[in-house]
Amino acid sequence: MTTQTAPQQAGPTLRQKIVLAAARLLEEGGLDAVSTRAVAARAGVPTPSIFRIFGDKEGLLEEVAEHGFRRYLEVKAELLTDDDPVQALREAWDLHIRFGLEHPAYYSLVYGQVRPGHIPQAGRRAAAALRHMITRVAAAGRLRMSVERATEVMHSAGVGTILTLMSLPEDARDPRTADTAREMVISTLTLPPAQHGAGDDGVPRATVAGNAMALLAALDREGTVALSPAESSLLREWLNRLADATGG
Repeated sequence: MTTQTAPQQAGPTLRQKIVLAAARLLEEGGLDAVSTRAVAARAGVPTPSIFRIFGDKEGLLEEVAEHGFRRYLEVKAELLTDDDPVQALREAWDLHIRFGLEHPAYYSLVYGQVRPGHIPQAGRRAAAALRHMITRVAAAGRLRMSVERATEVMHSAGVGTILTLMSLPEDARDPRTADTAREMVISTLTLPPAQHGAGDDGVPRATVAGNAMALLAALDREGTVALSPAESSLLREWLNRLADATGG
C-alpha cells in the first residue's frame, strides 16, 4: 500500500521569474531601468540566462509587453459579446484610454518606442482585436469605409490621444479630450442605424460603403463557391475600393 500526497503547487519557471523581474523594474523606473544586468540581479539569475532564454533584450521586452497587456486584451475580447457593435467600439476606446493612462510604462513599451516596420506582438494582438470589432460593425452594414482603413484610423487616433495625455502632468489632463476624440472617430467611421442621406445624384453615398463592407464581412464569414479564387480576390479589392471612395 502506497501513500499518495497532493503535489505542491509549482512555482514560477525561470522564464517567468525573469519576465516578472523585468516587469517590476519597468513599473518602478521605466524602460531605462530594464537593463539585462538589473533584470538578472532582480531575478537572481546569471545574466547569460537572459540571452539563452530570450535571445536578446528585445526578446525579453516582447514577453514583458505580453505580460502587461494580457488582462487588457482579455477584457477587450469580452466586448465582442456586446449586441451593439458600435457601442462595443466606444467601450473598447474607453478601455484603451484607461489602460494607457493607468499603465504608462507598458503602454510606452509597445507604442512609445517607434521603429519603422516593427510592432511588438502585444500591439499586433491589440490591433487584430480592434479589426475584429470593426468587422462586426461592417457586418451590420454600419461602416463608412473599408475595415482596413477604419482600423488604422481608430488605432492611430487612440494611440495619439493616449500619448498626448501621457505627456501632460496628471492634474492637467482633461478626460473630455479623450471623450471628444472618441465621438469624432466613431462619427467618422460609422453610420447611424438608418442612413437616409444621399449625394448630389441621389445615390446614398455612405450606404454604398456600408453595404459593400457588409457584403465583404459576409464573404469572410460564409465564403462562396460561385467565384474562383482570382474572382473572389478581385471582388474583395473592388468592395474595399468602393467603401473607401464613397464612405467619406
